[in-house]
Amino acid sequence: MTAPRAGRTVPTLPVSRDGTLTRAVMLSAALELIDRDGADGLSMRRLARELGRDPMTLYRHAPNKAALLEAVAETVLAGLEVSPTDPDWASQLREVARQYRRLALAPPNVVPLLVTLPLSTPLALRPLGVLRPLEDIVELLMRAGFSGADALHIYRALFGFLHGHVLNELQELVENPDETDDLLRLGLHRLPIAEFPRLRSLAPVLASYDGGAELERGLDILLAGLGTMAPSGRPASERAGGAGTKRRGN
Repeated sequence: MTAPRAGRTVPTLPVSRDGTLTRAVMLSAALELIDRDGADGLSMRRLARELGRDPMTLYRHAPNKAALLEAVAETVLAGLEVSPTDPDWASQLREVARQYRRLALAPPNVVPLLVTLPLSTPLALRPLGVLRPLEDIVELLMRAGFSGADALHIYRALFGFLHGHVLNELQELVENPDETDDLLRLGLHRLPIAEFPRLRSLAPVLASYDGGAELERGLDILLAGLGTMAPSGRPASERAGGAGTKRRGN
């Protein structure tokens, strides 16, 4: 399995017109380093070397590595567009999930950062760009008639699923790509037959893993369950549209 990637390059002119390093270029270079070597391979000193600058110039834009990593996560999530006025909340959540997968897997080494960052920083101390998707999704769901508490629950369920999905998608499934037998390609032949009969029998399914299709199937299951929490029995698009229209008229 190969995760989708998008080409990323450090800009060739890492300075502004007056010769100072810009925050945008510093973050682009940091993302490039993380994409290549992972978050553990990033340091202020190494990033300065990549940019050909004195390390002290970086501290004007980020006081330490933790702040730098938060800013990188904010940069990645800036590409996540949520339309809180979409009349169909379920379709909008599906589109958000597709976008998140593309953004996270374009530089796959940033995935652990996106997943673990919320665990290390209190909500109110996170960058505003990291909080924006939460605000917009809660707005989307409350327009659809969900309570604030339910909207938060749905957000957590969605992103809990997404985080697990992108981590799963990054797992290397094929051990011996030159083998023609799926059991051998995945290395599952080493598992004792008596102890793992089901897993061995699923070798063809595991070998044909498709991240995009897996995401859609997971969303089908998740959204079907969330639909049971909806404020009324009307279709999702009608429920969200009615609530949104009412709120906009206030």
